[in-house]
Amino acid sequence: MTDASVLEISGLVKTAKQRPGQPKDENLAERRRREILAEAARLFAETGYPRADLQVLADRLGVGKGTVYRYFPSKEALFLAAVDEGIRSLTDAIDAAIEEETDPVRRVETSVRTYLGYFDRHPELVELLIIERAEFRDRKKATYFAYKERHHDRRRVIAEEGINSGAFRQMDPDRLMRVVSDLLYGVIFTNHFSYRRVPFEQQAEEVIDFVLHGIAGRGHGSSD
Repeated sequence: MTDASVLEISGLVKTAKQRPGQPKDENLAERRRREILAEAARLFAETGYPRADLQVLADRLGVGKGTVYRYFPSKEALFLAAVDEGIRSLTDAIDAAIEEETDPVRRVETSVRTYLGYFDRHPELVELLIIERAEFRDRKKATYFAYKERHHDRRRVIAEEGINSGAFRQMDPDRLMRVVSDLLYGVIFTNHFSYRRVPFEQQAEEVIDFVLHGIAGRGHGSSD
């Protein structure tokens, strides 16, 4: 008798004979998990946490509700995983975008464009950050800031390289990082609450211009 393998098809667990030589799909579970998280993020953003119904989520995915619970034991676990997935994907996108870039100025420019571009494509993530703060105030640290702290040293190297090379003026690298990070964080919420429709590419260039060149005129600080 041949060995049976368990395959998940459309959220239902079925037993089927594995054909000789047929490779096992090792990534199936991870793909399913990410599909659930992506749709869950949209659902939570649309309805808020209390009103989010996992049966609605299952229906949207075309799976049984039990499939959702097989991956996430509770609505809370699902929500927090969705937030974590969003911030992890944002962080990975920035890391990938600047991986081959060695010029400190270009790294800042690329980071700004990637950051704003990500939230332009995933506006639901802003809602998740708001919901996390409202519904899980007892958490020691919000997901966004937990990731920020985790990647602090890596980002600090970029600031230090820019300062040491003369690309950035002499300043505390932590101060530089804090101000730029706070600026970008504020931009995404301003966009969200004001329903701003400025194309993110244009906005990114405006932010880069102000970050790298400031607003003071050449005569600022002179005695004339």
